[in-house]
Order: sequence, then C-alpha cells, then structure tokens
Amino acid sequence: MSRILIIGAGGVATVCAHKVCQNRDVFTEVMIASRTKSKCDALAKVLNEKYGTNVQTAQVDADSVPALVQLLSSWKPVLVINLALPYQDLTIMDACLECGCNYMDTANYEPKDEAHFEYSWQWAYRERFEKAGLTAILGCGFDPGVTSVFTAYAAKHHFDAIEYLDIVDCNAGNHHKAFATNFNPEINIREITQKGLYWENGRYIETEPMEIHKPLNYPNIGPRESYLLHHEEIESLVINYPTIKRARFWMTFGQQYLTYLDVIQNIGMSRIDEVEYEAPLADSMANGQCSMVKVKIVPLQFLKAVLPNPQDLGENYEGETSIGCRIRGQKDGKEHTYYVYNNCSHEAAYRETGMQGVSYTTGVPAMIGAMMFLTGKWAKPGVHNVEEFDPDPFMEQLNKQGLPWHELFDVDIEL
Repeated sequence: MSRILIIGAGGVATVCAHKVCQNRDVFTEVMIASRTKSKCDALAKVLNEKYGTNVQTAQVDADSVPALVQLLSSWKPVLVINLALPYQDLTIMDACLECGCNYMDTANYEPKDEAHFEYSWQWAYRERFEKAGLTAILGCGFDPGVTSVFTAYAAKHHFDAIEYLDIVDCNAGNHHKAFATNFNPEINIREITQKGLYWENGRYIETEPMEIHKPLNYPNIGPRESYLLHHEEIESLVINYPTIKRARFWMTFGQQYLTYLDVIQNIGMSRIDEVEYEAPLADSMANGQCSMVKVKIVPLQFLKAVLPNPQDLGENYEGETSIGCRIRGQKDGKEHTYYVYNNCSHEAAYRETGMQGVSYTTGVPAMIGAMMFLTGKWAKPGVHNVEEFDPDPFMEQLNKQGLPWHELFDVDIEL
C-alpha cells in the first residue's frame, strides 16, 4: 500500500496528480488537500472521471501545524508531497515529524517577510528526520530537481571531476498575455528581483539583479537572451560535488516581460511589506454612503490577485521550454563537455493535463521522486537533496513519463 497526500491544488499539483493517477501500480491511495477544498474537489472530479480513480480531498491550512497534524493523523499517508507555497515547507515538515510521515517538496523554504531563500532552514531538520527513521527529499521539481539529477548522472557516467556547471532554463513559449508569470506570481517576482549569485573558486559572488546576461542558443529554439540568477540547487550541488570551480544558473526573459517587471518595481508593486490603504466599507456603500476604513495590504500579494492565474495560461500557450545542464570537466585526464537537456511542448502538456509546460516540467518530476521513494530506490532516513540518490532510475522514468532527455558530447557549450 502506498497512501500519499498531495498538499496544493495549483498547476504543479494538478500535473503531479494526473501523473500519479497514470501510475496506479505505485500510487494506490491518493488525497489532495489545500486551503480551498473546492479546488481540490474540482481536480479530483476530473481525475476520477478520466482515470477511474478514487482520489480523496480535504481542506487544510498548511500554515498551521495543528491543522496539518490533524489531517495526517486521520489520513495516515506514507508520503506527503508538498506542492504548496515555499513559506509552508517548515510547518509541513514539523507535522510530518510529529505524525511519522515521509516528506518531499519541489522548492526550498523562504520566509514570508523576506525575499530570501536557502536550504539551511530545511537542512537543520536532518538529524530529526534521521532519528525518526523518516526520509525528506528536497527540491524534486525540474530546477531544482531534474537539473540536479542531470548533474548526478553526468558525474556518475561521464566525468571523473565536474569543474564548470551552467544550468540553463529557456521558456520560448507565448501565452498571448501582456504580462503573466508561469508559476505563482508572488514567488516568481520575489525570486527574479533578488540579487544574482553564483559560485566561483570556492566562494559566492553576488551581482545586481539581471546584471549579467548574454544570448545563448537553445535546441530547436535558437538564441535567447539569458540572465544570471540566484537559484537554490547551486547551493547543494557545490557541496555534493566539491570539484566544481564555477556554478551558475541562467534563465531567459523577453524584453516585454522585463519592461513590465521594471515598471512593477518602480511603482512599488513588488514590495512585500505591508502598506496602509484607505478602503470603502462595503456596508456603507450599499446604504448610499461611503465610509472609509484603513486596511493593510502587501502590494505584491495584491498584484498577484489581479494578474492572470498561471493555471489558466495553458489553453493558448504555444512553443516550448528547454532546460538543461552544460558541463565541463575531466575524464581520464582529458577535458570534455556534456550538455543534457529536455524540451517540453506547452501544447502537449496542455493536451495531457490541462496545464502549461512550466507546470508540467515541475509536476512530472515531483511524481517521479515520489515513485522513487515508494519503490525503495530513494529511501534513506534524513534530509536529502535529489543529487544524493542514484540518478539512473529517475532518468529512466523521465523518458517514460513525458520528459525525454537528450545528450550532446564534446560540443561548444558557449559558457
């Protein structure tokens, strides 16, 4: 029996749930829970009608450890797949420890009141999970996730020492919106407006946001301007592969997106602190009067409410993503290059799951990581990043589950 709980009902959770239901030989009992039960119910209805499953649903406040404990105690999952917000990683991990449940997520923790993310908060749980005999798998999306598995696969099969690692992420799709983010707008904008950070010669080097950029060529797409960002998988990869001399992360953005983002920042809508706003009382307006009350809002959260929902982008999304690792290093005393990548079609992702390609490339690896744990291939007590496990069975499942990968050897990898 492999009873699981998926926390979250957004685009990534939707894709993950579809893939879970497609692999019923591994996932025997499934529950989806989020703050809004109606979203879970709607998703479960689609899944149960399409796959003949019996997906259960529940309401839970993932910010509340007692609420999570109550749900976990009643459902008793073997594994919790956390596809909620990164703010909620620690409360879910606390509940898993209290209830004896294993844990997996796709993005590392960040505090709600600070645009900053790193693994240290979750790594602090290592001893507690190990003593409890529980497994916690961190960062099992695409980046982080597949890119870390790609690196582990390269280290295992193609290099004696990885020296230079560049993770490259291109979304060449067109959703036909003036401005939209491909996943949670609040998390997305917080991430890309932070200062850049990369690893070189044993230390981190900080850059201004979007300061370093260059055009890179992506398979089947061509040249796209790519920007150096801080991204969490670098943090664990340089520890687990100490031969790395330089590690960087690059992501593409179109000029229109950057123009809108610049305006959002300049007018203060990317702020994550509370501001006071004078709003009309609804009751007073109904009575033909207009009494005002002072309320506090977070500008970025307000912006999220008025931007397009990433879950609704798939229907008109065209084009594809291309994400991979470009690696240089040593094998048998000679320098070699290696490029491993996946291209994912937005249209194909939508036909299968009703979601666009960015949700698909995160949700599929989340399911595969859960499969790795439940089949005993990635199960060891403690808190682990995905590159600490055997990459081979995961890589095999990528080809079977809709994210086929490709390799290029000893070519000009540009970086």
